[in-house]
Amino acid sequence: MTVSETLTDPLIGRVIDGRYEVRERVAAGGMATVYVAFDRRLERDVALKVMHPHLAADATEADFVARFRREAKAAARLTHPGMVRVYDQGVDGSVSYLTMEYVGGENLRQRMQHEGPLSVGEALGIAERVLDALSAAHRAGLVHRDVKPENVLIDEEGGPKLTDFGLARAVTEVTSTATGTLLGTVAYLAPEVITEASADARADVYSVGILLYEMLTGHQPFTAETALAVASRHVHEDVPAPSALVPWLPTEIDDLVAVLSAREAAVRPTDGSEALVAVRETRATIDDPTLDKRAARPSGDDEIATDGDHTTVLEESPAGATIALPIGLDGEARALTVAHDLPDDDPEASEPTRQRHRAGWWVGAVVAAALVLGALGLWWYQAIGPGAYTTVTDVTTLSEAQAETALESQGFTVETEYTNDDVVAEGIVIESEPSANARALNGAEVVITVSQGPRMTEVPDVVGDAQADAEETLTDAGFTLGETRTENDDTVPAGEVLSMTPGAGETIRHDSTVTLTVSEGPAPITIPDLTGMTEDEAVAALKEYAIEPTIEYGRTEDVETGEVYAQSAEPNSDGFRTQEMSITVSEGLPLVTVEDVRGMNFEDAKALLESQYLTVTGDDNPWNFSTVVFNMDPAPNAQVERGTEIYLEY
Repeated sequence: MTVSETLTDPLIGRVIDGRYEVRERVAAGGMATVYVAFDRRLERDVALKVMHPHLAADATEADFVARFRREAKAAARLTHPGMVRVYDQGVDGSVSYLTMEYVGGENLRQRMQHEGPLSVGEALGIAERVLDALSAAHRAGLVHRDVKPENVLIDEEGGPKLTDFGLARAVTEVTSTATGTLLGTVAYLAPEVITEASADARADVYSVGILLYEMLTGHQPFTAETALAVASRHVHEDVPAPSALVPWLPTEIDDLVAVLSAREAAVRPTDGSEALVAVRETRATIDDPTLDKRAARPSGDDEIATDGDHTTVLEESPAGATIALPIGLDGEARALTVAHDLPDDDPEASEPTRQRHRAGWWVGAVVAAALVLGALGLWWYQAIGPGAYTTVTDVTTLSEAQAETALESQGFTVETEYTNDDVVAEGIVIESEPSANARALNGAEVVITVSQGPRMTEVPDVVGDAQADAEETLTDAGFTLGETRTENDDTVPAGEVLSMTPGAGETIRHDSTVTLTVSEGPAPITIPDLTGMTEDEAVAALKEYAIEPTIEYGRTEDVETGEVYAQSAEPNSDGFRTQEMSITVSEGLPLVTVEDVRGMNFEDAKALLESQYLTVTGDDNPWNFSTVVFNMDPAPNAQVERGTEIYLEY
């Protein structure tokens, strides 16, 4: 900060509202001057935007402040990564101000000054980010009204951020009523704004179309000798195709600019969201070499002009400046009136000499005038002058009762509003309206906002939900997710929530951390070898793994009757608790069908039956003089176990 700055700008070094220490002036525009200030309460740098006092000169101070405050509060409700956040607003004496997020870097105008036209890909990317931010505003019912390169800030990471939501509207609503003019940046104003002073979301879309044209070509689409003539061209002429200046640009770019900047509002996309879709669809049709290509700098220029508008040759209106236009422009290039501090036309001129009158008459006139002026002065002092106003005391950080007592002692009536606040303790005043140190009419109403402490929210029940669904439910409710824990569980499928901390139904701060425990399903195991176990032993062994086996029965010679000889899962293989499994228990030796050996020689019959794993005994009948078998037990074709004794009689 230089000595000259300190001398020429009385705000530098001043503390606004007892909180914001003004350190450096960084920009000045048609509506406001921007400073870097230090927020003593939160100990951070902020951008302090101070509105020009002359904007309310033709309207009542209360009307201007009320509209300014309303638009600032509306902008503060917008939260989007592509927007510059509004932190605070207030009035300190004659200073109406906003505090906003301080964005290091440069604005889009400065970027184009350094680099000339941008590449097709970068221009479309910036248009996408601006429209994405506008979409959020349009969904909230807010219109920017002053989209231009100066209001697109490029942060240190190269990302664009849109700033100054609602300021043009706040000022225009006052000035248009008082003076019949609207405020705006003439090179980017939509035709309906110029002719009717009306603006909806489509007016912002038009401004983005002009912005895209300028990023691609390095020129604004319309030029003229006066700002009013430029405005007239917006009303009566279609925006030319960018390819008229940059022939290699594809027709898809021409079509996109044409639809965004159509003169008829009904032809344009209805809002930022619809326009964003159009930009993305266009980008998808363009090949990478074209996206990387950029136009040459405007012929004869080393860099884009900084002190003059490409399209408006006005000494008093540099590029991107906000100027006043008459409402209801009919397209004629009439003279444009811009407010200035004008010097006297003839400093050396003197008033005409007046005739002298008699001394008595002169003295009487002076006395009468003094009496009238005294009476008028007394009336002015008590009705609208300093005597009619009281400086609002600072009641922030006081309790509700203390604040009411302090303000009522000054003669104000007090209205109380309540809101949640994550920082200010419950029952403590956050702010007042009018704000601290502002001047208010005697007996006026002062609204104080009292903290109810952090917003408390009931934890939703997500136990049994899939992990992704549970996390979405909690984040939608505003909670922060802690590190997820996992546990094995025999009954809850993998991926489902087992438990949560804090528990469902508890009421906690809206920004608290909630930790989930998620099931990994049944634990892994090594399948035991059940062969040779009795049925009861095998069932007991599997019960340790929460496995209820299916039991089957069969015959085998490998194990004793009643023992397990087969299982569906291989012994020592990988498995998991609760899995399905079957075991096969022996009912005894395998069965064979007894061959009919009657009529056969005993030795042959014995050999045949022994080949069937049967035991053979015989008895020689003394009355039978041959060895032919004539009787057997068990009977022929009977089903018997292997090893069964067969009795032959011969």
